[in-house]
Amino acid sequence: MQEDLAKIRHERSVKDFPGIDLGEGEYVELAINRSKWGLILIWAGEVIGFAVLTVVLILLTIGSRSAEGLFGLNEAAQGYLFLLVFALYGVLVVSGLVGTFIYKNNNLVITNKRVFQRTRANLLANSINIIDLQSIEDVSFHKSGLFDYVFHMGTIRMATVGDETTYTFPYADTPRDEINIIAGLVHKAKTSRGRKGKKVVQEKVSPSNDDDDLVTNV
Repeated sequence: MQEDLAKIRHERSVKDFPGIDLGEGEYVELAINRSKWGLILIWAGEVIGFAVLTVVLILLTIGSRSAEGLFGLNEAAQGYLFLLVFALYGVLVVSGLVGTFIYKNNNLVITNKRVFQRTRANLLANSINIIDLQSIEDVSFHKSGLFDYVFHMGTIRMATVGDETTYTFPYADTPRDEINIIAGLVHKAKTSRGRKGKKVVQEKVSPSNDDDDLVTNV
């Protein structure tokens, strides 16, 4: 019965996550995307930029209609300024779209066997880290900075044994449940091969927010 259920979950995961090479009997347990607040902050900056350019455009229009011209510039110079403003409008639109694409193309996918971390730093830099669940020593979540506290987001960290590499996933929503799920999957993966695992959860609670730092050793 369990094998049939695993097969169904595997087939569904292959269909829902075509970009991930899932092995036999492997299926997705959890998918974590970046917080929606990051996108809101990106486009809030774009809106501010549009507002500033609009004010500049209005001043240019008013100045061009005056008898003395804008700052004493001739018509050709004023025309170049208009072109520059409209070009900056285009730059803002493109930067917003590119920023959104890059931001949304960073995620974590946790299967019953491995962790797939897709990282995109820019349009040309894209990488995937594959971490075996059995090699993870601890999972933690940390907040730092004003934006993390205001918008309830932070960084997921996964430390591995052996080479002691730490993998980070920033701009994640406060993932109390997700951290416990990942820790449980790591514990299960270790014990499934005859290893005895022990899970200890330690929470450092601040006076204002009980989700500031979560650390789970597995």
